[in-house]
Amino acid sequence: MKRINALTIAGTDPTGGAGIQADLKTFSALGAYGCAVITALVAQNTLGVQSVYRIEPDFVAAQLDSVFSDVRIDTTKIGMLAETDIVEAVAERLHRYRIQNVVLDTVMLAKSGDPLLSPSAVESLRKHLLPQVSLITPNLPEAAALLDAPHAQNEREMLEQGRALLALGCEAVLMKGGHLDDAESPDWLFTATGEQRFTTPRVPTKNTHGTGCTLSAALAALRPRHNNWLETVPEAKAWLSAALAQADSLEVGHGIGPVHHFHAWW
Repeated sequence: MKRINALTIAGTDPTGGAGIQADLKTFSALGAYGCAVITALVAQNTLGVQSVYRIEPDFVAAQLDSVFSDVRIDTTKIGMLAETDIVEAVAERLHRYRIQNVVLDTVMLAKSGDPLLSPSAVESLRKHLLPQVSLITPNLPEAAALLDAPHAQNEREMLEQGRALLALGCEAVLMKGGHLDDAESPDWLFTATGEQRFTTPRVPTKNTHGTGCTLSAALAALRPRHNNWLETVPEAKAWLSAALAQADSLEVGHGIGPVHHFHAWW
């Protein structure tokens, strides 16, 4: 079987639980070779975000040129983009190189609540990136921001917002229901051919740092092995659930710790 080359375009996490570091761990755990383009250097830990140093858009574009001109990229995950100019630089390069299998994690807030995307960049994300990507993975606050609408309070409202996001031009939407106050965490997949509900019991752990990054990276890593998102999503969710179930075996930081990306090995 052809080895999968996966690219992550995102910010960093020096504690290793989220961002580029989590994406590369996820790619490796799922058997894909990982490449990385950095959009921001983030001073953060399990307690929160202390500082963000945004990379110049021209240098982000230069990194993308370096990768795309040399490496066959089979699948791509996009995370933190921070500013409008970076969103536009990434969107232009995706179009220029005709990149396929793009998963966009609509990163706007860190787990701690710290902002990771400027308000002005939301419109650029909506206009320039969404029509080019294969899947977006918003949680409920991110979906509300993209639609300039109130936060969904139940699954009926999730369905309405998922359909509205799909109408913005992306190939598929995975709405994450973790913010609902239910015993289970329902996710909904929306595509042109239909809608599918996925649900898993909540894992009793506080160590959920980087779950959004990790899920989107898993979806990207697994997509080339399957015919569609309907086959990809349950495998990615099952792998993440196992990583969450083993999160408490790690001893990382004093706040919201990371999931255990290498739970299958140690």
